[in-house]
Amino acid sequence: MTDLAVRRFDADDRVVMERLYLMFRHDLSEFQGQLPKADGSYRSDWLESALTGDPEWAGYIFHSGEHPIGYCLMRALQQPVRVLNSFFIVRPVRRGGLGLRAVQEVLAHHPGPCEVAFQDNNATAVHFWRRVATAMSGDAWTEEHRPIKGRPDAPPDTWISFTV
Repeated sequence: MTDLAVRRFDADDRVVMERLYLMFRHDLSEFQGQLPKADGSYRSDWLESALTGDPEWAGYIFHSGEHPIGYCLMRALQQPVRVLNSFFIVRPVRRGGLGLRAVQEVLAHHPGPCEVAFQDNNATAVHFWRRVATAMSGDAWTEEHRPIKGRPDAPPDTWISFTV
């Protein structure tokens, strides 16, 4: 699978986006220790913001042929620094270069300063986001640990900052 289509999603994509988002939150639960709610779902306020057209949010869906293979949420679009809020690629196409291609295409729509957060215990994310930062801005990127607001007991997130 080498073909890749990246496009903004909208409310018509709700069902497939809810399914992709559930897979994303499940994957993250390994590193964040969060259990699903009683109905089997996870919090989805970020996705709702993108689906309902909040001007601070943009969502992109990735396809390989007819298959949805991932998505990206960008936030803080009207702020000086945009935030790559969440990014997901389904397991069968990971480590084949599609993730890097997809995120580069998304970021091309949002030039300027950008940040992304991830957990240090997610070794795959650590490697991937450092690779993205280098691909987007060479060695002109920074990395720092920041506490998670409202979760003093949780380990800090790692934030990478770069310019697109």
